[in-house]
This record gives sequence, structure tokens and C-alpha cells, in this order.
Amino acid sequence: MKNSVFMEEMDAFTYREKLAKDAVVFIPVGALEQHGSHMAMCVDAALTKAMAGATAEALTADTDGALEGIVCSAINFGYRSQQRSGGGFHLSGTTSLSGTTIISLARDICYSLIEDGARKIVFMNGHYENYQFIFEGAELALEKASAEGIKNVKIQLLSYWDFVDDATIQELYPDGFTGWDLEHAGVMETSLMLLFYPDLVDMDRIDPALYTGLPAELPNYDVLPIVADYTPPSGCLSHPGASTREKGIILRDVAVANMVIAIEDEFSGAGDFHED
Repeated sequence: MKNSVFMEEMDAFTYREKLAKDAVVFIPVGALEQHGSHMAMCVDAALTKAMAGATAEALTADTDGALEGIVCSAINFGYRSQQRSGGGFHLSGTTSLSGTTIISLARDICYSLIEDGARKIVFMNGHYENYQFIFEGAELALEKASAEGIKNVKIQLLSYWDFVDDATIQELYPDGFTGWDLEHAGVMETSLMLLFYPDLVDMDRIDPALYTGLPAELPNYDVLPIVADYTPPSGCLSHPGASTREKGIILRDVAVANMVIAIEDEFSGAGDFHED
């Protein structure tokens, strides 16, 4: 059996051994959401799992095995795509869960890992709209663990794009950066997909007649029912035309390196945990 950081690829005994060594367990949280005509709809879940895997491997290497990483199976559905950050849940293919369902999934999966022996847990978010629901689920899992007498659990929540530093943004977006909310199906996600899953990207399907009105100019408020005409016809919120695999490498390397630093800051050292 191959050596892997992915939980579903491990046998149960290897998994137990890693938890016994106080491994950091990553929970990737994505979505099934339209990403224009040039990319598959699995982007958020696929990229988050890939980034979690790269981070787990880098963490293990950076700490010489003192901190090992395990990547749990991803939550492949996310909260309703918002018009100002994902094009909107009215678009076909975007298959969403309610906020209460996301909270329950995050809580139950997290608590199950805690029961297995996980004490260092990282929720890695890959769908802009998920974050607060993951936060609530993580807090409920922590409260349940505490009520059961398990006091030494620490949970970190992060979105991988927040670890792309300003210097990298200036390098990759020389004409100006519109913000991560408008990067839906834009340069970041497309470049990372060209790196990790090139067979799920077709740059030739970027039709100029369809990819208009980019970056999107949306109102600074939300309205229901959704006004479909507010979303650009492609479903994208910024133009992916400048995407390259090379940019994907830069984005991966910078974000992973900075996430490893943040994880080490929170989870290295015995002083970070105490039992009451």
C-alpha cells in the first residue's frame, strides 16, 4: 500500500498510529458549483483537497515528521453560492446545502475525528460562502468534546487564498487585484486547476461573446429573489484568460508555505494544550 496523507487511502491501523503521534487532521470543505464553460464544477472541493494534501506533506517535511498531516475526505457540497462571490445559486450545476446542514456536517465529522483521538484539527475552506457555518460546526464539536471531558482539542479554521501574500498578488495581478470574492473562476482557481487537474480545464472554451462584463460590477447589497441579469453570462466574476500552470505553482507554493507557518504557530509546542 502506498504512503499517503489522505485518510481514505490509509488502512485503519496506519491511521491510528498517526493519530497516536498527535497528527494534524485536515478537513477540506468545498462545494459543487458552476465555474463557467472552461472548468469542471468540482473546483472548490478538488482544489481544497489538493491544497490540504500539499500542506499536510509540506508540514510533515518541514517538521521532520514531528507534526504529521492527515487529510480527511472532503465535504464536497457547500453553502448556497452567493451572487457577489460565486455567481449565485440560481445557475444550473450549482448544487448547494443549507447553512444548518453545513453546520451539522462540520460538527459531526469534527467530533467523530475527536472520538478517534484527533486533537489538532484544521478546517481548510475552499468555498467563500462556507466559512461562518464551518466555524459554528467546529465550535459545537468543541463544546460537545468539552462536555464529554475532552479538554485538549484545538481547531484552526482557514481559507487557503488568505495565505497568498501581497507581493505575490502584485506579481500575478499587475493590472490590479479586484479581491478574492470576485476571483470566482478567475486566475487563481483556473491556474491552480491547470496545475492539479489540467484535464478538467479547457481554455479554448473561453468564448469572448460569453466572457463579457468582467470583472463583474455588482451592487454592494444582496437581493432575493436573485436578479439573474446581475451575474455575467459566463457565471464567472473575473476573467480567467491570464491563467497559467506556472501561476498555479506560485500560488500553491506561497499559500502552502504560509499555511505551514500558521499551523506550526498554533500546534507546535507542548504549551499549546492543557487538560483541565
